[in-house]
Amino acid sequence: MKGPKKIAIIILAGLFVYLSLYTWNLRTGHLDALSSYTGLDISGTVLRPGIWVTDTVSDFWHRYVYFVGLKQENDTLKAEAATLKRENMLLHAQASSAERLERLLDFTPPDQWEYFGARVIAHRMGPAGALDTLAVDKGSRADVEDDMPVVALDGIVGRVLRTGAVTSSILLLTDANSRIAVIGAQHRAPAMLAGQGYGNQLILKYINQNAEIEPNELLLSSGLSGIFPKGLPVARVTRIQRSDISLFLTVMAEPLVDMASLEEILLLKRIPGTLPSTPPVTKEDTHGAADQ
Repeated sequence: MKGPKKIAIIILAGLFVYLSLYTWNLRTGHLDALSSYTGLDISGTVLRPGIWVTDTVSDFWHRYVYFVGLKQENDTLKAEAATLKRENMLLHAQASSAERLERLLDFTPPDQWEYFGARVIAHRMGPAGALDTLAVDKGSRADVEDDMPVVALDGIVGRVLRTGAVTSSILLLTDANSRIAVIGAQHRAPAMLAGQGYGNQLILKYINQNAEIEPNELLLSSGLSGIFPKGLPVARVTRIQRSDISLFLTVMAEPLVDMASLEEILLLKRIPGTLPSTPPVTKEDTHGAADQ
C-alpha cells in the first residue's frame, strides 16, 4: 500500500504545483514570456546550422546557374562574332572583286577587237610547273580559242595555250616558251621578248648594237606576230648591256603584270569580218607580174 499511496501523493503534489503555477501565470504572465524567449533561443540554436547549409546551397546553386548562363551567353557571343567576322571578310572580298570587275569594265579594247572576262581558278608557276600557266573558268563553250591574247588592266598576260569545254590554260609571257614581238614606245626599236621562267626577268632578243633603247622604256606589242594587237603594253626595260663580241644588245625587262596576284583576266577576240583578207591570185595577176 505504501507504493500506490506514495505515487498518489506525488501526483497530488505535482498537480498542486501545476495548478499553483498555472494560477500564478494567469495573473502575471511570466511563464509565457519565459517560455517564448527560451523556445526561440533553442529553436534558433537548432535551426541555425540548417539555415546556413540552406543559404550556402542556395547561393552555390544560383552562382552555378549564373555561370552556366554566362558561359552559354559567352559561347553565343563568340559564335556571333565569328559569323560577323566571316560575313565581314566575305563582304570585303566581294567589294574588292566588284571594284576589280568595275575597273575591268573600263578596259578599252584595240580597234577591231572585242573582249570578255574570265576568272582565274588555278596557278601553275615556279619550279614545280613544267610551264608557267594559269587556268581560267572559260572554255570552248564560251568561244575561247587557242592563241587568243590574254590581258589585264596593266598589260599583256600571255595567250591561250589549250582550251577545254569549260576551262582553258593560259601560257604566261614569263614562260620560257613564250615569244612576243615588241617595239619600244619611245625609240621604236623592234625586238622579240622572251620569257625565262617565273621569277626571272624577260629578255629582249635581236636588238642591234646601234639600236636606240633606254632603261625604263615601255615595250609595246608590235602586232607582227599575228596573235597580239598592236600597241598593248607588255613590259618595261630594266637593264641594257653592250658587248664587243656580239652583234646584239643584252636587254632585260620586267612584266607589267603581277602574274601571281591575278584573279580575273580579259580574253581578246578579233571582231568577225575585220580580219585582213588577201585577194585570191588569178591568172591575169600572174601574167601581169611576169610582164613586170
